[in-house]
Amino acid sequence: MADEDRRQRLEGEENVARRIKMEREARGWSTATLADRLTEAGYPLNQSAVWRIESGEPRRRVNLDEAIGFAKVFDISLDNLVGPPEIAANAHVKRLLAEFAESWQKSVTARKEMNRARDALDAYGAAHPNLAELISAMITQVVADEAGAQGLADPGTAT
Repeated sequence: MADEDRRQRLEGEENVARRIKMEREARGWSTATLADRLTEAGYPLNQSAVWRIESGEPRRRVNLDEAIGFAKVFDISLDNLVGPPEIAANAHVKRLLAEFAESWQKSVTARKEMNRARDALDAYGAAHPNLAELISAMITQVVADEAGAQGLADPGTAT
């Protein structure tokens, strides 16, 4: 059982090292940039130490204060930092999906508001037949202007 415990500890340390490298690379940071950000956040570490944590043979161990610093700089939880990188990648996907869902909901709400405004214009045109053609032309112009400003050919077909 002692070998099993040792292997699990090494896997945990390996997870942290892989996760640090994954997070750093995802942000396009060099090891020096990460070291600078850690130092600015109050967790001083030099570039060489970051490299030894990620790639050294044997790897440099991460103490608890440093782990907290890495989590803070990466804006992730400590649990997330020490877990397997594959799970972290899923967490990242979940965050992106949540952002997508929120944006989608905003677009649905905006579409409903646009439809209500269009219905009100159509109702006004129906109540004032002498203005119906002018209202229709003005709607077409507004849509064309907005589509041009947004770089869309046809806002009705935008996804």
